[in-house]
Amino acid sequence: RNLTDVNLLKSFIHLRYVDLSENKLQDLSPLSSLTELLWLKVDGNLLTSARMQELSYLQVISFDRNRIKDMEGITHPRLATLSLKENKIQTMLGLSQDQLFSLQVLELRGNKLKSTAGLSLSKLKKLYLAHTNIRSLEGLKGLEQLETLHLRDNKLETLDGFSNSMKCLQYLNLRNNGISSFQEVEKLQVLPMLQALVLLENPCADEPNYRLEVLALLPHLQRLDKEVVEQDEQEEVMKIRQTRQEDKEKVRTTWWGEEEG
Repeated sequence: RNLTDVNLLKSFIHLRYVDLSENKLQDLSPLSSLTELLWLKVDGNLLTSARMQELSYLQVISFDRNRIKDMEGITHPRLATLSLKENKIQTMLGLSQDQLFSLQVLELRGNKLKSTAGLSLSKLKKLYLAHTNIRSLEGLKGLEQLETLHLRDNKLETLDGFSNSMKCLQYLNLRNNGISSFQEVEKLQVLPMLQALVLLENPCADEPNYRLEVLALLPHLQRLDKEVVEQDEQEEVMKIRQTRQEDKEKVRTTWWGEEEG
């Protein structure tokens, strides 16, 4: 409706669900009167900041397709889902565990992050970072409850940054990055609960026996590239792992024999 001013809403203090999407809003300060607000959607406006007065009951916010440059000033204690898709955010700094201790879902697709450094949200369960120009993974160690991580369409060439403290991570999407070697895939062994992995459109996916090589490195996977790991694949992987273990033992025995000689 091309709204530029929502001061009228100040009078409706008991509103709980507000959708102001596809307008021309630059200021959300009138919403500070809505102390009962649970759900807010302001997609497709002209906002340059997500800063708002703290609202005690607010649980869901969507700021998609605005002009927001940072994540400062988001302090709602019961906020569980925050979406900032397709803005101009360049850093993950600004979101604090001290203020957002209920946040479980964070959506940042289509921003310009370059790195994951600065995120400190130990209760987070789902993190969406597709198409954000990410080149390095940093600061993930504290995401101990994270279950789902989307990193599709980025510029990752290495997989340093994952930690065995990420003991709940089950789904990881790395589609269309620059992962070229199985040595990088091997680094995902630190993720004890990883069950589903997507590696399509990475250079390593073009290697011979790609699927078996990945499963040999990560035998606990139940799905690879969205295809279920079949029983015959599991048997083949077990044979490969056993053969390689035997080869290692032979090398070790030969090396000790030469040392003693």
